[in-house]
Amino acid sequence: MNRPLAGKLYGVSLGPGDPGLITRRAWALLERPDAIWTYPVRSLRKESYALDIALRAGLTLPGKHQALLFPMTHDVEKLARHWLKAAETVKALLATGQDVLFLVEGDASTYASFCYLARVLRELEPDAQIDIVPGVTSFNAACAQLQMPLSEQDDTIAIVPAAYGIAAVEKMLDDFDTLVLMKVKPLLDDLITLLERRGLLPYSRFIEKAGSPVERIVHNVAELKGTKVNYLSLLLVKNPNRERGELLRGCRKKTSTEIEEGELQE
Repeated sequence: MNRPLAGKLYGVSLGPGDPGLITRRAWALLERPDAIWTYPVRSLRKESYALDIALRAGLTLPGKHQALLFPMTHDVEKLARHWLKAAETVKALLATGQDVLFLVEGDASTYASFCYLARVLRELEPDAQIDIVPGVTSFNAACAQLQMPLSEQDDTIAIVPAAYGIAAVEKMLDDFDTLVLMKVKPLLDDLITLLERRGLLPYSRFIEKAGSPVERIVHNVAELKGTKVNYLSLLLVKNPNRERGELLRGCRKKTSTEIEEGELQE
């Protein structure tokens, strides 16, 4: 019979880039001298953006720390191998009795590598102790930097990876007042063409590495066509002329998308 792991795994959210957005709870954990830091890298030749946020905050890298490889690939088998290796590494560290902090850019529950790490660790060790420290998301920080509200009153919001494709994004424009398009790099030119056709370029903003020293904000999104952007970038799209349903008891009728998904209640 396996002995339960003595240490606890923490998913420590650091916010999207500004060290001032690290929460007090995350800061307290990162100041612990007895915890082991782990952090994701996309390649062994590249530095960790999450680790960079912590170091720019003035925090000191502890004596025990470990990079975990989460490669940029759509190869499901390759990803599974790396998730398993990362989880096995963390499991071995937890077995020493020390707590392990996994540093996360943005929020640990939102499109984060930590989700895969925690899931596979639980498969290996169902009784593993896991604690998630929430943080500021990139799109909340982006809205603050741009001084654009994410939502007002009864606005609808969609937060999706742009990789779902142009057809899916166009359909969502009919049903949502605000679109947050994450990871726009591969489809940026096609997205710009779509937004231009729909007359939404004036209501769109681009932001890259929000809150970091190399943050880039582009108000005229059309000028990005044909250029390269960072993986950590997003588009905020407002849809002010969207046709809305009538109000019923203070709430609007469900949209066509919700009806198609079978969410309409009799």
